[in-house]
Amino acid sequence: MILGILQARASSRRLPGKVLKPILGRPMLERQIERLRRSRRMDRLVVATSTDASDDAIAALCKTLTVDCFRGSLDDVLDRFYQAARQYAPRAVVRLTGDCPLADPSVIDELIETHCREGYDYTANILPPRQIPDGLDVEVIAMSCLETTWHEAKLPSEREHVTPFIYNHRERFRFEWQRLATDLSRLRWVVDEPEDFEFVSAIYEALYPVNPTFSTADVLALLERRPDIATMMGNVPTNEGYQRSLAADAAFLAARKGKP
Repeated sequence: MILGILQARASSRRLPGKVLKPILGRPMLERQIERLRRSRRMDRLVVATSTDASDDAIAALCKTLTVDCFRGSLDDVLDRFYQAARQYAPRAVVRLTGDCPLADPSVIDELIETHCREGYDYTANILPPRQIPDGLDVEVIAMSCLETTWHEAKLPSEREHVTPFIYNHRERFRFEWQRLATDLSRLRWVVDEPEDFEFVSAIYEALYPVNPTFSTADVLALLERRPDIATMMGNVPTNEGYQRSLAADAAFLAARKGKP
C-alpha cells in the first residue's frame, strides 16, 4: 500500500490558521485534499495533525470530509508522521504538507511510479538542483527508511522535520530526485505569507469555476496570460522553520558536548 500523509497544523507562525482560511468558500486544506484524492497511485490519505487544541478544527474538518486523521506531537513532527504511518503498515509513504493547495496529483503519481519501479528508499522533487515550483513538493519514502529515521534521528532539525536525517545520510539510502526539462524553481506557489494566500486564491478564482481539476500546465498558462496574477506571486525565502531548527542543532550539540 502507498499511503499519503498530509501534515497540517493551525499554529503556523507567519500565517496562523492558514490551512483553514477559505478559498472559494471552503477551507484551503479541503481544496488540497480534493486535489490529492485524484491521485491514482496513493491508496489511502491520512491527515497528520497535532493533539494541541488549536488543531481541533482540523480534526473536525477531516471527520466532515471522511478523511482519516491522526493526532500526535505538535513539535516532534517526525514522531507524529511515523506514528501516523505505522498503523497502516504501508510499503511507502508520500509526504505532503498543508501549505501546498496547488498540489498536482499527476506530479505525485509520477514520483510514486519511479519510486516503486526502481525500488528506491527516498524519491523526491525538492533536492538541489530543485526545478519545481515551491508548492509542488513531494517526497516518497520507503517505510523501512522512515522507521530507521524515526529510531536514529536525534538532532532538533531531524525531529521537527521528517526527512533531514535521510538526506543527511545519503550514503545509507538509495536516492532519486526528479529532474524537469524546464527549471521552474523561480515560482513560489506555497502559502506561508498573506500575499501567498491571495496569489493562490486568485488562481483558484480564475481556474476552478471553469475546470475544478486544473493542472500545473493550466496554472502556468494562466500566469502567462494574466500578468496581474503573476505579479502577485511572493518571493519570501523558504525553509525559515528549518533554519531555526539548524540553530537549535548547534545548541543541542554544544550541550551534549559539555556533558561529562
